[in-house]
Amino acid sequence: MAGTYKMTEMVGTSSKSFSDAVQEAVKRASKTLRNLGWFEVTDQRGLIKEGQVAEFQVTIKIGFKMED
Repeated sequence: MAGTYKMTEMVGTSSKSFSDAVQEAVKRASKTLRNLGWFEVTDQRGLIKEGQVAEFQVTIKIGFKMED
């Protein structure tokens, strides 16, 4: 698994769940980045509106292998 890797940070959001917020961030990253290999959730938070959870937010680091 020799090579050079890079990490980028993204924030994903969802009205459904933290898990769905991660899926949205990875889905978006895959549109512009290649060779995605892993992710790490570094923060979780949410938005409250009128006493209800309105949005789930996750900050993730996504790792990918640099092309040769």
